[in-house]
Amino acid sequence: MNLSDTTSAAVLEELRRRPADRRRILFTGATIVTMDPDLGVIDRGDLLVEGDGIAAIGANLTADGAVVVDATGTILTPGFVDTHRHAWEAQLRRIMPDVDDLGGYVMATLAGYATVYRPDDMYIGTRLAALTAIDSGITTMLDFSHNSRTREHSDAAIKALVDTGIRGVHASMGPHFGEWDRQWPGDLTRIKDQYFSSDDQLLTLRLATLATDEIAGPALAYDSELARTAKDLGIGVSVDAVFGTPSSEAVLRWAKDGVLGPGVTLIHATGLTSEAWKAMGETGTTVALAPTSDTQIGLETAIPAVDEALSVGIRPGLSIDVEVALAGDMFTQMRALHAIQRMRAVNAVYGTDRQPSRITTHDVLDFATLQGARTNGLAGVTGSLTPGKKADLLVVQAEDLNNMPLNDPIGTLVLGSDARNITAVLINGEPRKWDGQVLDVNLAALRSEVHASREYVLNTPAA
Repeated sequence: MNLSDTTSAAVLEELRRRPADRRRILFTGATIVTMDPDLGVIDRGDLLVEGDGIAAIGANLTADGAVVVDATGTILTPGFVDTHRHAWEAQLRRIMPDVDDLGGYVMATLAGYATVYRPDDMYIGTRLAALTAIDSGITTMLDFSHNSRTREHSDAAIKALVDTGIRGVHASMGPHFGEWDRQWPGDLTRIKDQYFSSDDQLLTLRLATLATDEIAGPALAYDSELARTAKDLGIGVSVDAVFGTPSSEAVLRWAKDGVLGPGVTLIHATGLTSEAWKAMGETGTTVALAPTSDTQIGLETAIPAVDEALSVGIRPGLSIDVEVALAGDMFTQMRALHAIQRMRAVNAVYGTDRQPSRITTHDVLDFATLQGARTNGLAGVTGSLTPGKKADLLVVQAEDLNNMPLNDPIGTLVLGSDARNITAVLINGEPRKWDGQVLDVNLAALRSEVHASREYVLNTPAA
């Protein structure tokens, strides 16, 4: 077993000497968890990357001129997909770890800290969130950017995604509170023309909005007019704060108005009525669950709605939500959901002769990869290791102290692994993490910028 060759500095140097569009990388001898239903798990398999895509998967592949990476003792898996994160908040990480409820979060963060953010603070927070996502194996991140006070704030958030090299989804929304230019949603046309003119690029655009007017008034609430804006622009919609009776009523209204469907993602979806779920399932609407946010902050029922989603045929994506109170990695989300659902399943039949209906580690890995990509409108691009898709993948050490011996690769990914085991991350075929380190980051300079931004935000009175 030659683990030293897996992601050595010499291999990286050789890769970077070659033009990215003509680069060929052949990973050999790995356990490949494809998350493609037709390919499954391949033991001791090879995977060929050509340019930005996956060219082939199989046994004993050959490729003239390829840089050969000995991946013996590793698991190759698709990168994780985060379907909803407020990335601009990253310099406020864990500032309220024991927040009592949604109101406490809203008043401290959205009515307080958010109001003093400058474009530079948007850039720093979003860049920090994206780099940390890459470090923990998230190759696609939907940034629900709901602090776009000016067009410059939006530009800064988009630039941060570009500069990190993540496959980013910029979901744009105006702020909840404080002074802002009221340029949203009109500015979406400029944003699309300026930054999203190509269908073949790392970044995509969505319209971000809220379910109802309870928190921030009617201007930010999803309705037929906002749906028309998204349709005219040809972009998807992500709807946050979907929970409880008011959201259930809104879902039924949207279904009646014809503004639900596969291009619409409803986030959280806790405490919804069975009638609302039926409408969501019938329209093919997607759902982004936030397992730790729902439980820790206590959103409506505080129970991630995985059973409700599955009961109407919706396989949800997973999301991080707010790092001001939560962990920022996908391993935590998968484990939390896996444990909570199985606890509920067993508890529901306790004392009876009925069998519990449990989800599996394969289910939650599917939610974190392929279903997350579908939720973000990117199922044809990423989310599985499938020839023809983009090369967004992780190299995970299966023989590290906390993972060896490898008995079940999916169980190891979901229940055993963490960011330290991710030796390499490729996004669009480009190495973004190698030999355990995120590439092209001056950590000392980044740390200085993050601390300076935090001090400004914390010490400036709310506007």
